[in-house]
Amino acid sequence: MRLQHRPFLASTSQQRQRGLTFVGLLVVGILVAMAALVAAQVFPTYVEYLAIQKASVKASQGSTVAEVRSLFDKAAAIDNITSIKGTDINVTKAGNAVVVSFSYTREIHLAGPAWLVMKYEGSSR
Repeated sequence: MRLQHRPFLASTSQQRQRGLTFVGLLVVGILVAMAALVAAQVFPTYVEYLAIQKASVKASQGSTVAEVRSLFDKAAAIDNITSIKGTDINVTKAGNAVVVSFSYTREIHLAGPAWLVMKYEGSSR
């Protein structure tokens, strides 16, 4: 019995190909670029939120409302905080501790009529 030699079939119609087409790669690249663009605009607002949180903890060291707001404004000047001022914070007392709370929104224009609105809030406690 003689074995027949079968040549390697390299036809693409008979083999199943896997992978990403060029158009698919372009679509994925555009989506990743758009997500990176939005993230690059959101990241500074989050860093500012962390600075506001830190400033509110520093401001809670004050004993009067005017002193607390003054301490917050000084910390805001150092950390370049522009979203909120000392007059925008709420100062309350919980027991013997001063609690500084804040709430604000940031808007980021995406395209056309589309905006990304982020609401930040926190307190020194």
